[in-house]
Amino acid sequence: MPNVEIKKVETKKELKAFINFHYDLYKGNAYDTPTLFLDDWNTLSKDKNAAFEFCDAEYFLAYKDGKIAGRVAAIINKRANEKWGTKSVRFGWIDFIDDIEVSGALLKAVEDYGRERGMRQVVGPLGFTDMDPEGMLTWGFDQLGTMATIYNYPYYPQHMERLGGWEKDNDYVEFKMMVPKEVPEKYVKIAQMVEKRYNLHVKKFTKKEVYKGGYGLRMFHLINDTFKDLYGYSEMSDKQIRQYLDMWMPLVDFNLVTGIEDWNTPDHELIGIGITIPSLARALQKCPRGRLLPFGWWHVLRALKFGKTKIVDLLLIGVKPEYRSKGANALMFADLIPWYQKYGYEWGESQVEMETNANVQGQWQYLDPIHHKSRRCFKKIL
Repeated sequence: MPNVEIKKVETKKELKAFINFHYDLYKGNAYDTPTLFLDDWNTLSKDKNAAFEFCDAEYFLAYKDGKIAGRVAAIINKRANEKWGTKSVRFGWIDFIDDIEVSGALLKAVEDYGRERGMRQVVGPLGFTDMDPEGMLTWGFDQLGTMATIYNYPYYPQHMERLGGWEKDNDYVEFKMMVPKEVPEKYVKIAQMVEKRYNLHVKKFTKKEVYKGGYGLRMFHLINDTFKDLYGYSEMSDKQIRQYLDMWMPLVDFNLVTGIEDWNTPDHELIGIGITIPSLARALQKCPRGRLLPFGWWHVLRALKFGKTKIVDLLLIGVKPEYRSKGANALMFADLIPWYQKYGYEWGESQVEMETNANVQGQWQYLDPIHHKSRRCFKKIL
């Protein structure tokens, strides 16, 4: 591919260009939700991201006619490979102009990186862990993205087909649910039964409890436990958890966070957690190149504190497997829905779910879920 030059990111200036390319490629797009520059900087910097305790990575830029035309990250998550018995190199943070030479050269760079390190397959888009955006959008290109997911142009999956050798590894679906005017009667009845029969109860949190009282670690240990069998998952370390707490919790209104505790246990074990936040999609679109300064912070603050959004993102929902059949999810939503009504939210966004995860999708059944996006992780054997 003589017209495309691939260059490894080696300096802070090049890493800045790597991050900025997305803002340039999607400038003015009505559906893309850009990440904050500082979040990407901290995630991609090897001296800042705790995932580098068990991950290796390199980043590549594609140049065509002297201009940046694409980017990609090559990641080896050694913990995930050990857990799942694979030798996989992941590709993530992939963006490219509509040029098959560019996309092909970027993915070849990832293949070469993996092959040189003994990997036997390439998978992606994936990040370092499940807390990073994953899955290439394949349907729903006219739907607003979220802070936690990837938006991409329709030509991305078309390139994957044209390049050859790539096949489906995992598909995700996303739903939106309209906030009902009344809490569904099923939720109310099940919630009352759950409290009485199983002694499970709602737990609301304070900021002090989360940061100083150990509940932050307990929340994410629960996420580790409930997500452990999902596609490609690798458990978060305590260092990573503290990093995510610092990243996400400043955005949290704790009225929109609900825990479920088992009061049959001496320490009131946390067995379910629902972390939801106001959608920041429109606010982030108004942050110039992912920066909060000079005025981006005002748009984010309006969404977080002043209710200037009609959407709530269901960021992380997890219930221990042995409690799902006991109706713990109903107890959680019986608490959250009145808060959504109070704040004037019109609908909620489910985030990504494996298409085969019937248990997760079943929890939306009383909210008239609408399937509005699909995405895919691809695989290629080396």
